[in-house]
Amino acid sequence: MPGDGDRARPGVDPNSPGNGSTLFAALYGQLAPHPWRDPADDRDAYAYFLQRSLALGWLSDVGASRLWGMNDAGHEHPFADDTSLVTWFQVGLELAGADRPLTTLPTQPFLRCATEATQRLGTLNLSAVQLLLPVRDLAAVLAPEPALSPSLLTAGWLTPGDPRERATVRITLDSGRVPAVPAVAATLREQLDRADQDVFRCGEHSRGDHDPLTTRPPLSDQFWEGPPGHRVTFPGTLAEWSPDALGWLGGFLAELCARNGITTPVLLTASRTA
Repeated sequence: MPGDGDRARPGVDPNSPGNGSTLFAALYGQLAPHPWRDPADDRDAYAYFLQRSLALGWLSDVGASRLWGMNDAGHEHPFADDTSLVTWFQVGLELAGADRPLTTLPTQPFLRCATEATQRLGTLNLSAVQLLLPVRDLAAVLAPEPALSPSLLTAGWLTPGDPRERATVRITLDSGRVPAVPAVAATLREQLDRADQDVFRCGEHSRGDHDPLTTRPPLSDQFWEGPPGHRVTFPGTLAEWSPDALGWLGGFLAELCARNGITTPVLLTASRTA
């Protein structure tokens, strides 16, 4: 991890752990600072994410391989064009590689850790989430049948739940300059419908956009085939509007994308609708 005087510049650290397997999250909404927080406490999103990752055993430390290696995190971002950006987090995946191939992306613990770190700073009203999914790491090791997706083994934790917690959402997948996602959109929709899960139920997919202010990620295009361009939106209902449910869905969609031959990173944007 970078030292205090050697912080990684957002999105462009070539020496970060897991380079080539970047997992990135951006949280949008409003953050009301805690009135009880000590003004002398200068810990930021980076510090809290680091401490939470260590506490849960998810951070690579002293050579021990866990889920990810720390790259950077913060509030403002030089590539951000949306004033509702609250925090962003970037890590390098530690389990990628021929010797320890990934079977699923750790999007659920990653998003949970990012949200909990943000909530240390204030009360979060989350309106949208973006996740960069490095699906290339999954393509070589997944069984071809979607019913064997590792994420389906954990869907039961989120269902059944309080039906009042179900949220109407829009989920957009974007493959940037590469038309990979639109090419398999109908198949993705069919596989979502057939999957043995009730975490996300989607409606008719379309090539519609999210609000343009939350479509372009606060991330350098060199980490994926950006800028955004080829996207498909899946409206539907989510079991709950929570980092657990959103992270689970990100991992499951990454597995489906990899099974359908997508090897370029995919940007997921999730927003809550009325």
